Amino acid sequence: MEWYLPVIWAGVIGTAVAMYVILDGFDLGIGILFPFAESESDRDRMMATIKPFWDGNETWLVLGGGGMLAAFPLAYSIIMPAFYIPIIAMLLALVFRGVAFEFRGVAGGKNIWNFAFAAGSTLAALCQGLVLGGLIQGVTIENGAFAGGPFEWATPFALACGLGVVTGYALLGATWLVMKTDGEMARVARMRASYLLIGVMFFMAVVSLWTPLSVPRIAERWFSVPNIFYLWPVPVVTLLVAYACWIGLHRDHDALPFLSAIGLFLLGYFGLAISWFPYLVPPSVTVWDAAAVPVSQIFMLVGTLILLPMILGYTTLVYWVFRGKVPEGASYH
Repeated sequence: MEWYLPVIWAGVIGTAVAMYVILDGFDLGIGILFPFAESESDRDRMMATIKPFWDGNETWLVLGGGGMLAAFPLAYSIIMPAFYIPIIAMLLALVFRGVAFEFRGVAGGKNIWNFAFAAGSTLAALCQGLVLGGLIQGVTIENGAFAGGPFEWATPFALACGLGVVTGYALLGATWLVMKTDGEMARVARMRASYLLIGVMFFMAVVSLWTPLSVPRIAERWFSVPNIFYLWPVPVVTLLVAYACWIGLHRDHDALPFLSAIGLFLLGYFGLAISWFPYLVPPSVTVWDAAAVPVSQIFMLVGTLILLPMILGYTTLVYWVFRGKVPEGASYH
């Protein structure tokens, strides 16, 4: 097997997951913040800020999941039964959330759809964090198949990751509102984002310390010599980016807080890549172990290399066309 094909596909899927986390993260964050809006008109405006983007953002989830099935079928066959409950719960939550987008604007009473939108967004974020935490702590595998129980993922560490993801998405949502709105809504969003930034840094610190203490191979990856001399800039840059976000929130910058929040997610994602690679399903299945046959990977890669620039181009165009502030009184419909 050509050694580089699984690495390329790991990069493609990793890119798709990162794009999903960033782009769908802020509109899930809007849903997480929905119950704290002061009025229905504020909720209308919050939904209007993500109106042109939310459904396109979820394209990256399809690419990541579909790419995993096609390029790494062994990993897919292990991850799905290992995390069946949180994955199904996440998908159902996204369905309820999507339905709420369409029905809330035309329904006579909005309370049930407000609840569906907020609960669906929060549950989807929580489940994503639970899956992440479960993967970090490792999956029980025997003879190339999942051999654990249906609730193996349900641990305090996974819950901490889940709460961290919810807090992080809420930070993305709040900084998005800072960038896309003005007046009282932007002022309140700045205040909430400041508290959420503290929460995000708390959870990043907890997970960053908990992980090497509980997983020896990750401790060795980060703290052994000479690795520690190469990797120490990662936490330092993370602190600097968090400081930039804080400065942006308190000095009336519009875009800096959102861009800095994205930077925090990317740095956290980069840290996970350092801890995990070359394992696709820790602690034993590598990208080469899980890879499909080379001819299948090459066939799919040709199509992906054609479609991926089109998706990126469309995404860039949409964000450019709908740039700028969303005025007061705007709504989804």
